[in-house]
Amino acid sequence: MKIEVLGTGCAKCKQLYAAAEDAVKESGVEAQLEKVEKMDDIIARGVMRTPALVVDGEVKSVGKVLAKEDIIALISKG
Repeated sequence: MKIEVLGTGCAKCKQLYAAAEDAVKESGVEAQLEKVEKMDDIIARGVMRTPALVVDGEVKSVGKVLAKEDIIALISKG
C-alpha cells in the first residue's frame, strides 16, 4: 500500500503526516508513507487544497487533518 500526504510543509500538513505515520504503525498495515511537497505534483493529482491524503493513488481527504483513527479506518478497508 502506498500512502501519500500532499502538502507544502505547513503545520496542518505535518500534523496529517504524523497522524498517518501513527496510523500505519498502530494498524499493522504494510505501507510506504511518502510526503509530496511540490505544488506541481499536488496539482497533478487534482488537489487544490492541502493537506490531502492519497491511498494507492486515490484521493481520500482534502483540506483537513484526519484523526489517526480515521486514517486507520481508510487503510484497513484495503
